[in-house]
Amino acid sequence: MEKLQETPNELIDSINCNNNWEKLGENGAKYLGEGISKCVTLTSLQINLYCNSIIDTEVKYLAEGISKCVTLTSLNLDLRGNWIGDNGAKYLGEGIAKCFTLASLNLYF
Repeated sequence: MEKLQETPNELIDSINCNNNWEKLGENGAKYLGEGISKCVTLTSLQINLYCNSIIDTEVKYLAEGISKCVTLTSLNLDLRGNWIGDNGAKYLGEGIAKCFTLASLNLYF
């Protein structure tokens, strides 16, 4: 863990995050979104947050982080089993739309 914390964010090109059946919460979503946004060379992102009781405001943090990933080519996002409504879908769409280099998208919710 210490090595990972010492790794500059610009050296990270792939993230795989699994947190099934846990409650991420607003702070967790905020921190995850902020962390993702700082990975400026990220090309592949896989986030599995199945059944985390995520709501629209929490999705907004993730979408904001994803929107900063200008080098992202592959995005796999599993948000099934959460409480994402129209606003959450809007936030995701707006965030993903800013990923101009995206070639592969798998979105489940």
